[in-house]
Amino acid sequence: MANRGGFSMKRALGVSKVKSKISRATGIPLTKSGRQRKVGKMVTGGCMLPVLFFLIVFSALLSIIA
Repeated sequence: MANRGGFSMKRALGVSKVKSKISRATGIPLTKSGRQRKVGKMVTGGCMLPVLFFLIVFSALLSIIA
């Protein structure tokens, strides 16, 4: 028999559904990892290439100045 997961009081009472609706309505995740992921995407634009490009240019400028 396949594992169907365990019983969750929060899901049974509808807490998970309410939290999900709040997150979707406000656009702000309620979990710590979700907020960190959102901030990371806002800072880098969802990609690390602009950050890497900036670091390379910045380090090149420092080597020229020094």
